[in-house]
Amino acid sequence: MKKLTIAIAATVMMASPVFAGDAAAGKAKTAMCAACHGAAGISAIPTYPNLAGQKAAYLAKQLRDFKSGARKDPIMAPMVMALSDTDIDNVAAYFASLKK
Repeated sequence: MKKLTIAIAATVMMASPVFAGDAAAGKAKTAMCAACHGAAGISAIPTYPNLAGQKAAYLAKQLRDFKSGARKDPIMAPMVMALSDTDIDNVAAYFASLKK
């Protein structure tokens, strides 16, 4: 039973990574985002995704993929180039903190 409890705990910890971005610092970096994704992370344009309430780890991964070129988008790529890894974590934390 003890081994099963440890295995379950380990699985849960791996499935939900610890994410420690600073939402307040992230908000300061989102002026460019508002043009397409809305000031509160809710897009007025149907083709642009809402960012408010998305999981921070998901948002950070997408931003890193745009920056590395793993995910291609001619609009997003230049937007993320100036963001550091810390900036990306902070922006992700900010949008994750917003209500859908």
